[in-house]
Amino acid sequence: MLRFLALRAARALLTVLICVSAVFLALRLAGDPADIMLSIDTPPDVRAHYRELWGLERPLIEQYGRYLAAVAQGDFGLSFGDDRPAFEAVREALPKTFLLGGSALLLALLIGLPLGVLAALRHNSAIDRLAMASAVFGYAIPVFFLGILLILLFALKLRVLPSAGSETAWHLVLPMVTLALPLAGRLARFARTSTLEVLGKPFIRAARGRGVMPLAVILRHALPNAAVPLLMFLGIEIGGILAGSAVVETIFAWPGIGRLLVDSVSTRDLAVVQAVILTVTVIMVAANLLVDILHILIDPRLGGFARVTGKPA
Repeated sequence: MLRFLALRAARALLTVLICVSAVFLALRLAGDPADIMLSIDTPPDVRAHYRELWGLERPLIEQYGRYLAAVAQGDFGLSFGDDRPAFEAVREALPKTFLLGGSALLLALLIGLPLGVLAALRHNSAIDRLAMASAVFGYAIPVFFLGILLILLFALKLRVLPSAGSETAWHLVLPMVTLALPLAGRLARFARTSTLEVLGKPFIRAARGRGVMPLAVILRHALPNAAVPLLMFLGIEIGGILAGSAVVETIFAWPGIGRLLVDSVSTRDLAVVQAVILTVTVIMVAANLLVDILHILIDPRLGGFARVTGKPA
């Protein structure tokens, strides 16, 4: 158990390091940030001052080493735009992204799970086909198109919901729905497949043969076992929620880290971009590590535990 957790933790740290290194190199090899941030008529002495302030005059390998040492101490550097700590901007935007992502995930669970389970229980029926058609439509429609469509309908046509900002709870509705519907569609299809697989297991047939009530079979036997692969699915989908938030937050002017990332990339604010990427990477890696731990706690035969220890699954 401890060896499994140590290996997963080491893999998580390696993933973070690779991601940070790739972003660092990609942003700096794309061009000189000083040429982007400063106007063409900036005096040479001013340009030299800012290059020294931002550490751009040093060799690339030295910049990389200094950056890793600073990150290890919790220092992500100063924003090129307003000279404040880069992580301060991330810390201000992070709660908004958590609010949007958490609300979207909850809504997707409320829609997708019942829809997928119902489709599995009514396999090959009209309800099953209708539910899966709705799910396919939900995850196939592009997020940016869905967001614009909702703005046109509810903000411009019906005028019942705001189209931008985050001042009130009503501002959350459209971006939450935009982010939740594609996830609900994927979740419904996965829940249907997982439930169907469990319903075909021998212990389900044995429970039915013992005369257990159908509702009890579903609630006590089928759904708890179907929840195990769903847990892994949700761990993976956290990355999709964070990636989709960049598009959704930009469309609805929602002040989260997704919009912060887009704005920082457009202004070449390297410190903020790296802080955002590292924060998102850590969240995704931590979420997947947590899912691995929960899997082992639920069933020690799952995942890599049996393979790592050499014990048969």
